[in-house]
Amino acid sequence: MKIGELARRVGIPIDTVRYYERNGLLPPPARRASGYREYEEADIPRLRFVLRAKQLGFSLIEIRELLELSDEHVGNVGNLKAAASAKLGEIEDRIGQLTRIRDALRTMIQACPGHGPVTECPIRSALLDDERPRA
Repeated sequence: MKIGELARRVGIPIDTVRYYERNGLLPPPARRASGYREYEEADIPRLRFVLRAKQLGFSLIEIRELLELSDEHVGNVGNLKAAASAKLGEIEDRIGQLTRIRDALRTMIQACPGHGPVTECPIRSALLDDERPRA
């Protein structure tokens, strides 16, 4: 199938198909005599795998590794689980960092009266503080 049909069936732009191909997430397709790329039916589930992994926060490098781990000829369930567990740990760390940032911002906003001279603003004072940020 041509690139347009592949893109349509997966629901992504043609440029995205090319991008994933350039980044090694999609095997290079065969070429027709006309020079057009000829994609395989197997490229559809592979692209869907890439899109779902991306939605879960995996980077392109991590997705490439997941694809390698998912190869049914050499794959190991334990390795896939370990990769997913590592990503979950990263996401939980990020959530913790964002929670601390949110709480610090909330505290600064609540401390600000919203009127008066800017030099007396607790938000400004906190941002000018020489101490290391608390978030």
